[in-house]
Amino acid sequence: MTNEEPRASAPEVIAGLGGTLSKGARVRAVAALVVGVAGAVFVGALWWTEPGPLPVLTQLAFGLLMLVCLAWAAYGTWLLRSRIPLFATDRVVAAWIGLTASVLVGGLLIGTVAQRGTGTWGAVAAVAVLVVVSTVLVVRAHARRAALLRREQALSGDDPSPGAPR
Repeated sequence: MTNEEPRASAPEVIAGLGGTLSKGARVRAVAALVVGVAGAVFVGALWWTEPGPLPVLTQLAFGLLMLVCLAWAAYGTWLLRSRIPLFATDRVVAAWIGLTASVLVGGLLIGTVAQRGTGTWGAVAAVAVLVVVSTVLVVRAHARRAALLRREQALSGDDPSPGAPR
């Protein structure tokens, strides 16, 4: 059985995807933006209303949490403004935000718990789990993006033969 329909090129397929994000992607982008801004406002309000001077590590913790919240708000804004198919770039960016937040906040948590001298192993185990999960998500996001880019090359006919210089 032969398909008589003409095959669309990669640019035609990409153009057919539309210039806007899907409903689900828009909802995720708005959620990231709103939760990021709300988190930044909440953490900022807590920090600002503290009755007395805070220890340096506590101030650092508030600052890092504000940065994490603002990073998610910036991510949501970027998604909403791009309005084009991102070929999994959005997942790569989100995974890196998650890994960075896990490492920074986890390091601060371990430092704080170590300073107190109790519960250090529990904090280390919890941070290790978060960092491992975040790392797996980064690797998966990069693999998905690479697969989509390979597929785009194959559809456009720009697929280089094995051994050809790139």
